[in-house]
Amino acid sequence: MIDFHLEPRSGVAPYMQLVHQVQQALRLGMLDVGDQLPTVKQVVAKIAINPNTVLKAYRELERQGLVAPRPGRGTFVTATLADASLDAHAELGTALQHWITTARAAGLDDAAIKALFDTTIRKAPQATP
Repeated sequence: MIDFHLEPRSGVAPYMQLVHQVQQALRLGMLDVGDQLPTVKQVVAKIAINPNTVLKAYRELERQGLVAPRPGRGTFVTATLADASLDAHAELGTALQHWITTARAAGLDDAAIKALFDTTIRKAPQATP
């Protein structure tokens, strides 16, 4: 099951943070079709968020065709965003963890690491299919 978290200083609306986290979990194969999202009550208890914010996020995911509510049972994943690149994720994740450890040892905090990563990814050439 997905473990939601909020970054208050991110500048991203809380409901969109939840939406992005579900999308990310779907891309990485951490959630699959048929998996249940945490109930609104579980999310509220875990991260102290307004229940309407969670409902808004779940409605947005439903609008995107990624989840569907089942009355009395919860919200379930109906589509995935994972693709053929999923097999490479484990090896790349390990390499990225090593890079992050190196960056922290060089004195970069998380904000600096994210900024460097975001800038570098924008400069990198796009892969051609």
